[in-house]
Order: sequence, then structure tokens, then C-alpha cells
Amino acid sequence: MKNWRKRAAIIGGGLVVVGAATALILNALNSNIALYITPSDVVAGKAPKAQAFRIGGLVKEGSLRRENTTVHFVMTDNAQDVPVTYTGILPDLFKEGKGAVVQVKQSTTSAGSTYVATEVLAKHDENYMPPEAKDALDKAQSKAQNPAPQGKTTP
Repeated sequence: MKNWRKRAAIIGGGLVVVGAATALILNALNSNIALYITPSDVVAGKAPKAQAFRIGGLVKEGSLRRENTTVHFVMTDNAQDVPVTYTGILPDLFKEGKGAVVQVKQSTTSAGSTYVATEVLAKHDENYMPPEAKDALDKAQSKAQNPAPQGKTTP
């Protein structure tokens, strides 16, 4: 075999190995990504159906219900509510009326859609909130205070 054919074979083999490694890495990253979605987006149907995602907002007052190690609660952005079920030990700072982020997967039953949490993160500081969650809560609160007028409008 001539030198240029050997080099071409080595370069070609190297490109195949690098391509395969890149494809495996991208596949692993894609399967582990968790999108952040507000409760309003979940209710609007913008949540992925077969993929885990994160819901951020507040734990609705009066919604926390415990059954042994299973906990049922409602995540809200003050505009829409999403029921969530979690089995396990909750963080100490997880309370009603406080901010939280939960990683969930959608589970459809005959009674409707429910969301099963695999991870619960409680807000650790009184003053900090992710910018996306703060924007969503502010928008939901302004919509609640200033509802859209109904009926005919004149230009």
C-alpha cells in the first residue's frame, strides 16, 4: 500500500471514530435534558409528552396532602394549577406558598393527566427566584389583576 493510501485510511478511520463519539455524546445529552416550563405552559399543552421536564412556581396554599411517603400537591404560577405526585422525602424548605422546582413526567390515566415528580427542589432563599419563574409569576399576577375586557371594543 502506498503512503497516501495509508494516510487516507487512517484519517478516514479517525473521522468515523470521532463522528461516532460525537453522536453518542449528543444522544446522551439530549436524553438527560430537562426543560423548564411554567404551570401556564403545561396547561396550554406546551409540555413535552414523552420527556421529563421541570415545572417551576409556587406550592399552592392548602394543596399539600400526605399519604405515607407519597405527597400530593399543586404547583401554581397564580394563573394556572398543575397537580403533582411525589413519592419520597421532601426537602426541609418545601412548604405551601413557597417556591419550588419539580422534575416531572406526564402520566395519563382514565381520570386525566397527572404529573409524577422524580425530583423536588425547594427554594433555598427568601429573596432569590430564577428570572424565568419571576417573569412568569409577574405576568400571571398582572393578568389576574387586569383581566382582558370582554365584549366589543372600538378602535
